[in-house]
Amino acid sequence: MYFGGLRPAEAVGLVETDLDLPSQGWGSALLHRTRPSVGRQWTDSGETHDDSGLKNRPNEDVRRVPIPPHLVAVLREHLTTFGTADDGRLFFSEKGSVVPSSTYYRVWQEARLLALPPAVAASPLASRPYDLRHSALSTWLNAGVDASAVRPSARKVRARLKVAERAGNSVEVLLTRYAKCLDGRQDVANRRIEDLLREYE
Repeated sequence: MYFGGLRPAEAVGLVETDLDLPSQGWGSALLHRTRPSVGRQWTDSGETHDDSGLKNRPNEDVRRVPIPPHLVAVLREHLTTFGTADDGRLFFSEKGSVVPSSTYYRVWQEARLLALPPAVAASPLASRPYDLRHSALSTWLNAGVDASAVRPSARKVRARLKVAERAGNSVEVLLTRYAKCLDGRQDVANRRIEDLLREYE
């Protein structure tokens, strides 16, 4: 979810045939299916997880997401170690069912306590699995797209469109939601300002 910017329901619905995992370099995931947890009373199948298309898109829509080499390696290892469910899903319960949101939420809470310093773990930062997606989009913006520019250059507009396209969001949502959640960037901004001031000297 962090390296690919996937929504939880997109990650849960990910199948092996939708992945391009080369032995080196970047791969891709072709997203077209989600498995949101909505409850049996709200699905046509009577299952807990719906089987639907991408959020806010027609059912036949697809979204190709480039995935970095690190995630390619992780997914290749995951497939070698665990295989897939009968329907090709990468992530499944012991019985082969769709992983419940309560399960990955619980695991995420445990992982936060192990991975984060106590003060950060006690904060609301990255408190939900969905926050991994928020972090991914923020990271993409931090990688060089200035989301707060008033008059962006054509190159920056194209870069934003790329980030929005990968994320499956509109540029408006990208700028209003994710440009405000760039954590820990003050030091980077300060260094850039210092570098510029040194050039003036």
